[in-house]
Amino acid sequence: MKKITLLTASLLSGILQLNAQTDSSINQLIENDLLEVTHKDVVITGTRNQVSVRLLPLTVTKYTHDDLERNYSLSILPTIAEQTPGLFTTTRGTIGYGVSTNAAGGIKVRGVGSGAELLVLIDGQPQYAGLMGHPIPDAYQTYMAENVEIIRGPSSLLYGSNAMGGVVNIITRKSKEDGSHTDAIFSGGSYGTVLSQVVNRTKKNKFSSIAGLNYQRTDGHRSNSEFEQYSGFLKLGYNVNKNWKINGDINFTFFDFMNPGPESEPLFDAEGKISRGLTSISLTNDYGYTSGSLRVYYDWGHHEINDGHTWSAEPRKYLYKHDDFIGGINWYQTAKLFAGNRITVGFDWQSFGGEAWNDFFAGDKKYYDKIENQNEIAGYADFRQDLAVWLTADLGVRIDNHSQSGTEIVPQGGLSFHLNPQNDIKLLVSKGFRNPTISEMYMFAANPDLKPERMMNYELSYKTTSLKGSFGANIYYIKGDNLISRGPNPNGAGFLQQNLGEFENYGFELESEYKVTLFCTIKANYSYLYMDQPVTCAPEGKFYAGGFFHYDKFSSNIGIENISGLYITTGENPEKENYTLVNFDFSFQALKWMKIFVKAENILNEKYSTYADFPMPGTTFMGGIALNL
Repeated sequence: MKKITLLTASLLSGILQLNAQTDSSINQLIENDLLEVTHKDVVITGTRNQVSVRLLPLTVTKYTHDDLERNYSLSILPTIAEQTPGLFTTTRGTIGYGVSTNAAGGIKVRGVGSGAELLVLIDGQPQYAGLMGHPIPDAYQTYMAENVEIIRGPSSLLYGSNAMGGVVNIITRKSKEDGSHTDAIFSGGSYGTVLSQVVNRTKKNKFSSIAGLNYQRTDGHRSNSEFEQYSGFLKLGYNVNKNWKINGDINFTFFDFMNPGPESEPLFDAEGKISRGLTSISLTNDYGYTSGSLRVYYDWGHHEINDGHTWSAEPRKYLYKHDDFIGGINWYQTAKLFAGNRITVGFDWQSFGGEAWNDFFAGDKKYYDKIENQNEIAGYADFRQDLAVWLTADLGVRIDNHSQSGTEIVPQGGLSFHLNPQNDIKLLVSKGFRNPTISEMYMFAANPDLKPERMMNYELSYKTTSLKGSFGANIYYIKGDNLISRGPNPNGAGFLQQNLGEFENYGFELESEYKVTLFCTIKANYSYLYMDQPVTCAPEGKFYAGGFFHYDKFSSNIGIENISGLYITTGENPEKENYTLVNFDFSFQALKWMKIFVKAENILNEKYSTYADFPMPGTTFMGGIALNL
């Protein structure tokens, strides 16, 4: 912390010396879209309305649909895990993540997350299981995403509980021009893997629609590791007039997965069948000086889980089942009150819960009858103001009340120093929190008296941008407490969930992108993480370098990722993984409306795991066609 303080003081001194040389209208240029910045500099997740990321103290990474589909992956997670410094996602096969015991798809940012400490949003609305509180990674598909924006660090000011470690916001696709367009991908490859998706975008006058279907399956690289998924979504929009729009959407996914268990002690009959649905309707307005949205949503799920058995054990006599839901209302309005100002106020209400039971094959059902549904209500305000031509301040507070764990006050503040039209330095202090989940309070090792987890984040960042590319660097320090973990019952035998944990994390992150020529763009990032209380699935070092090349009818991607110090077990004798992956894809524009592509992953045939005793596949190959009709 002393080093961070000294570095901060030095940077502030340099800023004051450079102030006399700065452009006197930097902020005005940014606000009026006259400063030449790329479309990736404009985000909505950090403030709920479109704004240049230069005016925000947060660390935000943005991926466009083109970024996501270049490697022909149907899930967004492989791309964001590779190319986002500080973010890591566990996997255990070619496709499919699953849920329940030993599931993959856990997302950690700066060593925080995996369970309910990182929030995934679709168009700003929360996406997680109402009872368990965890994300559903198999639902986050490329075909539905226009952009993906990631905030590294607490985002609880705007998004409340579960945004303690950060936010992944999937912004769904839009129809921008009149007419009808259909995109499709069909591919197959190693281990009987089949991937397919079809998306149609239609716009006529004031009406627009987007509809998509997705199917994927694999036999898996291990016995009993099959995965199959069906999903679809429909989004309808209508422009009432030039200022008001109404949108409605529905999203459904079903997946059936097998869990092979640890390699040293395989599982049999470990299967999960998951159905998830989402629907919402929103009314948005935009008058230039003010804009906002009102959204009503409902998210539901049905889970059937058989945790399986080892070869020496008897099969289970029951299935675990549950139905869960999240329903709510989000409202916000942002306004420009005077020059250099922007204020956002908002209100969130949601109800979540469900029921769970063990369904015995003999016909009996045993319910977890102590479950109580919960409600959460919150209001927040975020105020941004230019204090000088070279300085923007951001200050906000959220007051959040949970029906069981009480009221949480969430402050956030930051400064953005604009050295010149290309360079910015930012300071941020932010708080994150997570309310206990229903399963932690009422199921298994239950404790209804749990308090929210909390953490404070202190961050210093620098970014430079030009027409050729960008470079960013940041350092951060995180202090967390009240973490919920299972421990011995102080009042008797057995175990229960308790507020036991504390942790300190710190590190730094570097990321860059450079357009070498009209035909070649390269990217690289590196992150270092120190954890005083190591957790699994969070690497100490993470490096990625990749290039995208295209010329005439040919294009290709190559990416190299190195992971070092990845904890796959903790405790007295922790195990760490170190590995390097090389992935490659190549495509050819055979016809105006058709590409042919091939891709190879783990070209070096590296032997590694992201989850203890769950070895990943060696070299895999895929090939297929991409259509644009």
